[in-house]
Amino acid sequence: MSNLIEIRWHGRGGQGAKTASLLLADAAFNTGKYIQGFPEYGPERMGAPITAYNRISDTPITVHSNIYEPDYVVVVDDTLLECVDVTAGLKSTGAIIVNTTKDNDELKQLLKGYSGEIYKIDARKISMETLGKYFPNTPMLAAVVKVSGIMSDEAFLEDMVGSFKHKFAKKPEVIDGNMKALEMALKEVTKV
Repeated sequence: MSNLIEIRWHGRGGQGAKTASLLLADAAFNTGKYIQGFPEYGPERMGAPITAYNRISDTPITVHSNIYEPDYVVVVDDTLLECVDVTAGLKSTGAIIVNTTKDNDELKQLLKGYSGEIYKIDARKISMETLGKYFPNTPMLAAVVKVSGIMSDEAFLEDMVGSFKHKFAKKPEVIDGNMKALEMALKEVTKV
């Protein structure tokens, strides 16, 4: 399975990391990929560190375990950089994507010498501008799609319109804001 992409998400309970991993799995599935999207459950509560995972491949996926050597890591909350080893097992050929406003030097220092690619995005600013509330998962979802190249931006946005129409059927007023958050994040994720 040389085309297998493995992603590990780090967030805090209530920030939507699990939801974002499941939305990514749905979007990849809808573009013809084989997928897995699953959280790692424990005694989570609002604000506690959580982990979620994705596997995406062009061929059937036969492994069914947690992901120990991810290609990509998504960090939804940069306070986790100080208390969770987010780069554990992360391939040096992969990348880490962090929701942060920290300067590049401070970010590199917190990542303890990780030698792969580092990307950052200000998901707070994007979600506040587009949604009026802090929902970091939507911009982070777009950021990992952009960095990983799992699918084209166009295919991703087209799929997400349908997903949001279904997810927010009773709140259609939030669809435009979520789409704007995705579009903005695709443009604003930057390499450190």
